[in-house]
Amino acid sequence: MADTCISCKKDISTIENSVIFKCPKCGEKIVRCGRCRKLGINYKCPKCGLEGL
Repeated sequence: MADTCISCKKDISTIENSVIFKCPKCGEKIVRCGRCRKLGINYKCPKCGLEGL
């Protein structure tokens, strides 16, 4: 299963500068594509609701 961006829901496999990291609050996997990161689009952890850029 491909990883998809938590903000735009696009497959990150072909998008440069994409990242996967753990939520700093609860440890849930967060996936961000390079485009959303560059544009500063917010994300929200689906498990604990933590919001970030």
